Amino acid sequence: MAVRLPALARAELDRRFTVHSLADATDAERMLEAVAPHLRAIATGAAILAESPHLQLDVAFLSRFPKLEIIANLGVGYDNIDARHAVSRGIVVTNTPDVLTDETADTAMGLLLNAVREFPAAERYLREGGWTRKPFRLTASLRGRTMGVIGLGRIGKAIARRAEGFGVKIVYHGRSRQADAPYPWFASLVEMAKAVDILMVVTPGGPETRHLVNAQVLDALGPDGVLVNIARGSVVDEAALIKALKERRILAAGLDVFAAEPHVPPQLLALDNAVLLPHVGSGSRHTRDMMNRLVVDNLVSWASGAGPLTPVAETPWPPAEKQG
Repeated sequence: MAVRLPALARAELDRRFTVHSLADATDAERMLEAVAPHLRAIATGAAILAESPHLQLDVAFLSRFPKLEIIANLGVGYDNIDARHAVSRGIVVTNTPDVLTDETADTAMGLLLNAVREFPAAERYLREGGWTRKPFRLTASLRGRTMGVIGLGRIGKAIARRAEGFGVKIVYHGRSRQADAPYPWFASLVEMAKAVDILMVVTPGGPETRHLVNAQVLDALGPDGVLVNIARGSVVDEAALIKALKERRILAAGLDVFAAEPHVPPQLLALDNAVLLPHVGSGSRHTRDMMNRLVVDNLVSWASGAGPLTPVAETPWPPAEKQG
C-alpha cells in the first residue's frame, strides 16, 4: 500500500492480502529494499483521497518492483501514476470510475448554480442581517446559456444530462469527435469558448492538459462567462484565472480543485465572484465507500485470474494475445 488508504480499504485489503504499508513503515526505505522485489500489486490513491502525504508512482519508483503486475488506484484521476510506463512493462493500472460519476456531476451543477446565482453570498447576506435593510441584489441567470464541456467522458456526459434539464444547451471539446455524442463538437477550445458562456472542465489532469484553460481561453469566454473546474487544478492557469476574475473579464468561477491543494491562493479567497470548495466532488460517505470497495475488488479479481474490473484507458484489456 503506497499511501495510507481510508479505513474501509485498509480493512478489506488486510483481510484478503498480505499488506505492506509504506506510509506506516518506521523505515520506508528499508521496507522497500526488503519487499519491493517480491510484490505483485500496489494499492494507491490520489492525493485528496489518501491519509498520508502524496506519492508519485513514477519511473524511478516503479522500477523498484520487478514482479509488479497491477496498480489499483483510488480515484478516477490517476495522474499520480505514470500509466504509460506501467503499461510499457505490462503492468495493469485500474481506477475507480462510474461509482463516483453521479456524485461528481451533482457537485458540478451545485458549483455552477452557486457561481451564477451567488447563493453563498446571499446566505452570508442573510446571516449578517442585510436582508432586514434591503433585498439581496439581483444576480445572473442560467436562462439562455450554452455550456461547453471540456472532456465528454462519463462525468462530462452526466453533467451534460443534468444541465439539459436546466434548459442549458450543450457543446463539447475533446481530442476527437465522439460518434455517438448528441452534441456539437469543437476541435478548437478557443473557438468553443467564444461560442459558449459556461466552460465546464472535466478533462483528466497531467502534463498533456496542464494550463489547457489559459488566458486566451478565458478571454474568449468573455465577461458573461462562468468557469467551473471539477477536474484537476493543473488544467486551469490559476494566475490567469485570478486576473480574469479580478478584472471582471469573466463573470464568475466555481472551483473544486486547485493547483497546489490543499493550499488555495489568498487572491482567490479574496474574490467575491469565485465559489470555492475543498475538493469534495465525490465526497459523500456512500460514494467514497463504493470507491474504496472497487480498489479492493480490482485486486481480488486480478488475484483470482479474472483480470481487472476497471482498467484505465492506457491499459489494453484483454491483451492482444488473449483477444483471439
